[in-house]
Amino acid sequence: MLDAFEVVPNLPVLVVTTPLIGGILTIAMGRGKGPWAWATLITGLVFYFTVLLMQQVLAAKTGYISYELGNWPRQWGIEYRVDALNAFILLTVAGVSFVTTLYAQKSVEKEIPQDRHNFFYAVWVLAVCGLLGITVTGDAFNVYVLLEISSLTVYALIAMGKDMNRQALTASLRYLILGSVGASFILLGIGYLMMVTGTLNMEDMHDRLAALPDIVHHRTVLVAFAFLLVGLGMKMALFPLHMWLPKAYTYAPSAVSALLSATATKVGIYMAFRFLFTIFGVGFSFVAMPASVVLSVAACAGILVTGVTAVRQTNLKRMLAYSSVGQLGYIVAGFALANVHGVAGSVIHIFNHAVMKGGMFMAAGAIMYRLGRCDLRAIRGLGKRMPLTMAAFVAGGLGLVGFPLTAGFISKWYLVQGALEAPHMWPVAAVVLVGSLLAVAYTWRVVEAAYFQEPEGESALVTEAPLSMVAPMWILIGASVYFGVSATFTGEISMRAAKSLLGGAP
Repeated sequence: MLDAFEVVPNLPVLVVTTPLIGGILTIAMGRGKGPWAWATLITGLVFYFTVLLMQQVLAAKTGYISYELGNWPRQWGIEYRVDALNAFILLTVAGVSFVTTLYAQKSVEKEIPQDRHNFFYAVWVLAVCGLLGITVTGDAFNVYVLLEISSLTVYALIAMGKDMNRQALTASLRYLILGSVGASFILLGIGYLMMVTGTLNMEDMHDRLAALPDIVHHRTVLVAFAFLLVGLGMKMALFPLHMWLPKAYTYAPSAVSALLSATATKVGIYMAFRFLFTIFGVGFSFVAMPASVVLSVAACAGILVTGVTAVRQTNLKRMLAYSSVGQLGYIVAGFALANVHGVAGSVIHIFNHAVMKGGMFMAAGAIMYRLGRCDLRAIRGLGKRMPLTMAAFVAGGLGLVGFPLTAGFISKWYLVQGALEAPHMWPVAAVVLVGSLLAVAYTWRVVEAAYFQEPEGESALVTEAPLSMVAPMWILIGASVYFGVSATFTGEISMRAAKSLLGGAP
């Protein structure tokens, strides 16, 4: 084990450079299990670093830690700045990435040709690098650079769907087109902010925007805000800008679907936190501008529309994909309330949804591994043939519903509190409850097929998934149950992050 005292001063940069270098070296791992073992080592090491980083942030008297690359002043260089919010997101992304890498071995062996394994895991680790880099940096342009790294690698991962079939390539191309539009909007928004403030450091941007007279009528700032709002909406798959997500999650390799559902859109939402709260500030984004109304309406519409759409699906991965858009709606609706409980509910649901939905996609992937498909007809009677896998799926579904003693219940409790505290926002609380009923409906369809119908064909002969797939699946589902019963850590961190965000720059 590395000496924590030696690595602590450099933790923010190690979180990025370790997967960057490790991802490049993965190419040299050859065939066999080498690339997977190396990727597991790298993601495990990064997870260890994020645990230490969280401890360091919690112990910091200022509430954050700052690392200036190359000792350049932040006005001229790049600053990595970590507070409670991004320490929590880093821990979530790194932890889920590590567990998903453990899970990936058997799935990738079946879905990806062996001669592409080293390339697959290299791209996998670089995708994790990009997501972690976006989360740790305090420089707006560096966010865009790392966003492009993560996006390009994710496009490649999706395109490597089962036997690189036409659907996977089409899904990747759609994501490429819409993702490029979103990234361009974000770049334009950052450029306009640079024109106004003369800096790319997020904290400095906040200070200089706050010092502007009559900022509400500053056209360049308004244009920047509009570009960023639309670009971020695409990246976090906010309804109705979510059209890239369902096919991407459905046709990507099973392990990739689990990774993306738990990390990629969550980092997009983190970017929204940073731009709307940290840079523009609560007063501008949610009082002077109508972001609260726009985001709330879009989020609530997404919860309802995609919930109904999920109920109608017969493919488990597609059902989970539409469910993900609705669950992201809960997160956006929470921070759109712009009060402590709403924002805290948003932050805590980033973690809770990551572990719940990541585990559910793993369960769907395990079914794919055994049967080659994961539609409702295929899972008939699987409750008896694959009891651990189906139990994990159902437990995750109960979390999406918000059943007591699950992590989802904690999230929705905070969100409903926030909605009832905010003026004229009680409809958000009503939508949260209706969304839970829709989650009951699509989860019940799976329960009915798996436990109350007789198996057909291959389903009658199938056996439980390998332990190397079941164990990581239950690590995530177990975490969702644990943090539903004991939410002290996640609750305290999310409240601390919410208070920091509502107070301005970290």
